[in-house]
Amino acid sequence: MSTAEAGQRVEPDPRRWKALAVTLTAGFMVLLDVSIVNVALPSMQRDLGASAGGMQWVVSGYALTFGLVLVAGGRLGDALGRRRMFLFALTGFVLTSALAGAAPTELLLILARLLQGVAGGLLTPQNTGLIQELFSGPERGRAFGMFGATVGLSTAVGPVLGGVILAAFGDPDGWRWVFFVNIPIGALALVLAARLLPKSPRRLRGLGSELDFVGALLLGLAVAGVLFPVMEAEQGGLTGLWWMFPLAVLLGAVFVWWERRLVRLERAPLLDVRLFTSVRGFTSGATLGSVYFCAFTGIWLVFAMFFQQGLGYTPLESGLAVTPFAVGSAVSSVVAGRLVERWGRRLTVTGLTMVVVGMVGSGVAVLLFPQHAGFAVALPLLIGGLGGGMVISPNTTLTLECVPTAMAGVAGGALQTGQRIGTAIGTALLASVFHAVVTGSGEDYPVALAVSMGCAAALTAVALGLGVFELRRRRVAVGEAPSVFVDSPSG
Repeated sequence: MSTAEAGQRVEPDPRRWKALAVTLTAGFMVLLDVSIVNVALPSMQRDLGASAGGMQWVVSGYALTFGLVLVAGGRLGDALGRRRMFLFALTGFVLTSALAGAAPTELLLILARLLQGVAGGLLTPQNTGLIQELFSGPERGRAFGMFGATVGLSTAVGPVLGGVILAAFGDPDGWRWVFFVNIPIGALALVLAARLLPKSPRRLRGLGSELDFVGALLLGLAVAGVLFPVMEAEQGGLTGLWWMFPLAVLLGAVFVWWERRLVRLERAPLLDVRLFTSVRGFTSGATLGSVYFCAFTGIWLVFAMFFQQGLGYTPLESGLAVTPFAVGSAVSSVVAGRLVERWGRRLTVTGLTMVVVGMVGSGVAVLLFPQHAGFAVALPLLIGGLGGGMVISPNTTLTLECVPTAMAGVAGGALQTGQRIGTAIGTALLASVFHAVVTGSGEDYPVALAVSMGCAAALTAVALGLGVFELRRRRVAVGEAPSVFVDSPSG
């Protein structure tokens, strides 16, 4: 908690834990839709007669629009009230899920997924903002522990749940229930959220004069400039669209200039860039999170290709094979949330070390026991999962601990935008490595998996190095007051 907030303590909301359960359920549903769709793609393609490129957009379109609106969604939550934005975004997510499930054509399905991504991107930063608003001290660490478990589980169990749904409803329409299942869950969450989430006053006088639409456009275009060519990598996006990367850098520089100008003029910026220069630990924590997501989210697509294409597993069997990571992550996330106040950055350093061990161990295991890979990777994945649970939620807590509550939504949106960019880059990178090794080795799938896991471990080691650097920096800064600044009009 920042010193600016220390004198503003109020009695905690007695319904805060129930409210958290509802918001995390909705957050789980939104993040699950990043990975659950992968196993249903062949069924979708057959039923709709869709192209391979169209199916790529069913996956990547959601990730693209999700990432584009995260910071703007956080800013809107800070400005208009997080309860109001949560209910609006969740309503949109339920409606677009229904549209996706009922889509009669490839084009309508892609459109529904784009809109679904917008709704998901608007909803997700409200979770971190509400945690900052409702909890403080050790309770905030526990709440972020549960949030971290939600993020980790949603990523890891998506293939399992997708396989279960497809097995239960079968062809040709089983894929539709991957989306329809969101409707009853989302509707129940809407009713409960309306009752449990605290009402907050509208902070801004007028949208047109107070919200930074120019900043939102600049940042959205910059993020798109990074994500779009990465997501089109398999169709030659990295070579044909290379010019979008320098354009994204230019737009990012203009965005920073514009945001600083608004602060000087005492107007409300979309993202107060002083978060990265004046809030202790925010920049290093956000960078660590982005690199870690680049490393670990791509391994699930690689595992799916290895088990299904290389070993002939069904989607359900493939999902079950990686369940140990999800189990380990769920257990350690909750425990880590209780320990982060005491252990601090040491917790994430320990967790990242375990993730590296788990990734390397998985690669070695499939080389030693290629015919029994599903069993061989269980222990390494469990170790990696236990470590992973010590990374996401503690890093979120430590990164946001000095952020003023009034800026919690936009800070959480910025943090998760980095994670989405890391996810897109990591998935494209590891998939490309896997395909290249499979092609170059005469379809030696165990070698392809081992090389891909080695790349993931190397990226995780970079995140580990950042964690060690931040740990040493914090030790030097022991006894110093947290870096804070007087809230600008953004709060």
